[in-house]
Amino acid sequence: MKFFVDTADIAEITRLAETGFVDGVTTNPSLIAKTGRDMLEVVREICAAVEGPVSAEVTATDHETMLKEGFRLAELADNVAVKVPLTADGLLTCRRLAEQGIAVNVTLCFSPGQALMAAKAGAAFISPFVGRLDDIGQDGMQLIADILQIYDQYDEFATEVLVASVRGPAHVIAAAKLGADIATVPPAVIHALLQHPLTDKGLAAFLADWEKTGQKILG
Repeated sequence: MKFFVDTADIAEITRLAETGFVDGVTTNPSLIAKTGRDMLEVVREICAAVEGPVSAEVTATDHETMLKEGFRLAELADNVAVKVPLTADGLLTCRRLAEQGIAVNVTLCFSPGQALMAAKAGAAFISPFVGRLDDIGQDGMQLIADILQIYDQYDEFATEVLVASVRGPAHVIAAAKLGADIATVPPAVIHALLQHPLTDKGLAAFLADWEKTGQKILG
């Protein structure tokens, strides 16, 4: 499974990129707004910090303006993936951008039918929001399973399933068990995946035993 980090924090992206844990980045208008900086500048910096896809979202809702914004975003760097909403205008924009060889991430997916339509529109990525479905009492992971089952039936669908609205490590593990292509996760979730209390306890015991020997590996 690939990890895309869901943030616009350049410092955090750079730190995580150095570990090899990050295969790409996803942003949205809310994340960009938190930086207080110019959107285009932030996207350029993120694209320079990672080799993988960087999702940059349009802010218009009509097709003509979305298409213009999409082309503008795609000009920023070769690894930009234009993010569009899963609406009729968004999918038409997806089709037009994909026809020009531009990767498109279709976001705000909440049903298998929507995912099917996005794949037919040529989306490079579909972003189902599992956490938001869980919030209203539905099963977000069942949506992932349904989308994967549909996509597996058709060789012509090259759309990757990018699990979004991830709230914690349990979502990541469940998505990985289902075979999802990508999880886009906040930095805190990536750090949480590394942690376990028994690891800390075991390390403390090893170090205590080593201290008793009075030895040093280096000089």
